[in-house]
Amino acid sequence: MSSDPPGFELPLRLLLGFRMLIDDLHAELARRGHPDVRPMHGFVMQAIGVEGTTAVELGRRLGISKQAAGKTVGTLEQLGYVERACDPGDARRKIVRLTPYGLESLALSARVFDELRARWAGTLGPERMRAFETDLRALTEGETFRLDVPGWFGA
Repeated sequence: MSSDPPGFELPLRLLLGFRMLIDDLHAELARRGHPDVRPMHGFVMQAIGVEGTTAVELGRRLGISKQAAGKTVGTLEQLGYVERACDPGDARRKIVRLTPYGLESLALSARVFDELRARWAGTLGPERMRAFETDLRALTEGETFRLDVPGWFGA
């Protein structure tokens, strides 16, 4: 009889760790002035990027429909995180851009993730944390951030 946990526990533990980090991030964002940001919003703002993008391109990056992207952009626009502007190269197209408030929330998110990582390192110890991250990198070669996660979860 093996003392190893069942195989199905691994993805559930990885997902639980992700969920804990994201929940802690959003609790901290709310405390620091961004109470309306949701996990999906982070993916959307990352996909918009500092240069901005169109709703069609945004949907493609996220793996969701243009309509779903447009709906989320509308919510973020109402909350003040993004704005729509005419594309200087094509007046028929609208570009979605992050506002200073949106950029602030992304910068704050990065700082909070550093704090959360430090908290985990405090629990595991710095060497075990670095080893854990090294092991994850070895097991997950390639892109570190897949923007199409929302579409992948919804597929």
